[in-house]
Amino acid sequence: MVDEKAMRLSQLPAGTKAVIKDHEDNDLRLTLMEMGCVPGEPVWVEMIAPMGDPLAINIAGYYLSIRKKEADNIWVIRDPS
Repeated sequence: MVDEKAMRLSQLPAGTKAVIKDHEDNDLRLTLMEMGCVPGEPVWVEMIAPMGDPLAINIAGYYLSIRKKEADNIWVIRDPS
């Protein structure tokens, strides 16, 4: 279960660092994990498109463009630093 400090990746502003906590339990879970979005992995929201979709994130040493709808399925804990 996701803890109370967790938020959705899609809620983070550009330039924010976080750590992936969990995923929604749905069909997209395996796809997200195959793209490197695994629990415990640090993630940085690099850019957000002007209309808010997609997001460019830096994860596992590479850049990934992810739709906001997909980012809604990823729970993260914001990096306090």
